[in-house]
Amino acid sequence: MLTRTLFTIAALLLTLSVAVAAADAKPAATAKAPELKAQTLCPVMGGKIDSTIYTDIQGQRVYLCCAGCIKPMQEDPDKYFKKAAADGVLFENVQTSCPVSGKELKEKKVYADHEGRRVYFCCEGCIDKFEKDPQKYLTLFDKPVGDEAVKKEKGHEQGHEGHNH
Repeated sequence: MLTRTLFTIAALLLTLSVAVAAADAKPAATAKAPELKAQTLCPVMGGKIDSTIYTDIQGQRVYLCCAGCIKPMQEDPDKYFKKAAADGVLFENVQTSCPVSGKELKEKKVYADHEGRRVYFCCEGCIDKFEKDPQKYLTLFDKPVGDEAVKKEKGHEQGHEGHNH
C-alpha cells in the first residue's frame, strides 16, 4: 500500500512538473515580424520615390527616385528586396498569374512573403512547390530589359546628377 501511494505521488509530481514546464515554454516563433508598410523610399539610393518612375520585377512594382536607379535594381534585385524585407517594406504586387501553375489570378487571397516580395498563388499547393525553389519561379516574372515598362518623367531620362552611382 505504501508503495502504491509513493508511486501515485511520484506520478502526480511528474505530471505537475511537465504541466508547469509546458506552461513556461515559449512558442518557437516569438520573433515578431516587422510591420509591413508601403514603399516610400527608393531601394537603391534611399531617397524619396518618384511615382512616375518604376520597374516591374519579379511580380513587384518597385518605385525609384530616378531613371538611373532602374539598372542597379534590375541587375541585383535580391540585394534590394532583402533590405526592403528587413525594413518591413511591402512593394506593390503586379502579378496576374500564379508563378507555379500559370493560372490567372482572379482573386489574390493565397500568398507567401519571400524576402521582400509578396507572391500570390492560385492554391496552397503551389506555395509548397514555390518554397522548394523560389528563384526558379521568381525569375519567370522577369521581362527582358528591352520590354520593360518604365515610365520616365520629363527631365529624368538623362538627369542623374548628384546620385553617386
